[in-house]
Amino acid sequence: MSIALPKSRKVVALYGDGTFRIKERDLPELESGSILVEVKASLVSPGSELKGPLKPGVKSAGGWRGLREMQLDPDLSLEAKPFGYANAGVIVALGDGVKGFELGERVACIGAGYAQHSDYSVVPQNLVVTLPENVSFEQGAYGMLLTTALQAVRRGTPTIGEYAAVAGLGMVGLLTSRILQLSGCFVMGWDTVDARLELAKDFGIDGTVNVLKEDSTELTREFTNDRGLDLSVIALGGDAEKPAHGLEKCMKISPDGHPMGTMVVVGGAEFPFTRSLTNMDIRRSSRTGPGYHDSEWERGGSYGDVFVRWDTKKNLELCLRLVSEGRIPVEKLTTHRVSFNEIEAKVLKITRDPDSILGMVFEM
Repeated sequence: MSIALPKSRKVVALYGDGTFRIKERDLPELESGSILVEVKASLVSPGSELKGPLKPGVKSAGGWRGLREMQLDPDLSLEAKPFGYANAGVIVALGDGVKGFELGERVACIGAGYAQHSDYSVVPQNLVVTLPENVSFEQGAYGMLLTTALQAVRRGTPTIGEYAAVAGLGMVGLLTSRILQLSGCFVMGWDTVDARLELAKDFGIDGTVNVLKEDSTELTREFTNDRGLDLSVIALGGDAEKPAHGLEKCMKISPDGHPMGTMVVVGGAEFPFTRSLTNMDIRRSSRTGPGYHDSEWERGGSYGDVFVRWDTKKNLELCLRLVSEGRIPVEKLTTHRVSFNEIEAKVLKITRDPDSILGMVFEM
């Protein structure tokens, strides 16, 4: 059956004055191995999506605070930037070679440059998974951040009964904390924003610390029964020297006085590698698992279960199963829902108080 496909789409773009505006763009070509999705919900990932456009030679704080900085100190010469990498919707067309999907199927999509904030997205088939029947489009739009968090936990190789701390309780930090709990760890969350710490408690995280108001070293040591942390995660962007060395003080200590254990760094955190860290196992994790950004794999390739048990697609499927079973209540992270047609005015108003925002979902 022939289906008349749209020739253009509406996309949300970030401007140099820190505003979101809707632009009309040509619809990307439906290439072999790709799927056209009519988007029903998309999620803003502030840690990485809101870093630009940037002034030459200037680093943005990133996140909602960074967006507010752009609004207060705009540069209208900067080119508008379409953004987004997590949405969910309904399949309206299938490219050649696509297998395992049907028209009208509800799906979650991920991928920078593909799963954008737009009314239609063209996404490679291995970055698309079927939504479980009881998972909403909004919940499905958390797929990218869920898989990012899951991959960070996999990089940390936790074992049952270990003590872990997560510095930075944005969405990735909270999701990482929850997945660590599901892996059998006791988890403490660190942040500077009281609202996020309260949300962490509501999310079921074992312990929390406001590092600006409380003694994080003493409370974390107490949390671990003075054994020290086995695993720590830095889930924030930008300058992370203070949290990195704060966590270092809380790690388990060898008989000769060296901090030990594993530290996982998610995303763009930066800190100096000092001598005191040299006995710790420091691991970067900034992807969703094997396959992501491998164009051949994304369009239907396979590494084989025998050799790669958990590629990006299988990680995404697992995350949505955990959401379906009620083990990860991602809907608790949504603080703002905005209709697609009201984005320009409503987002500008909401972002005047950046610390009030965690999960912002655009509804189509």
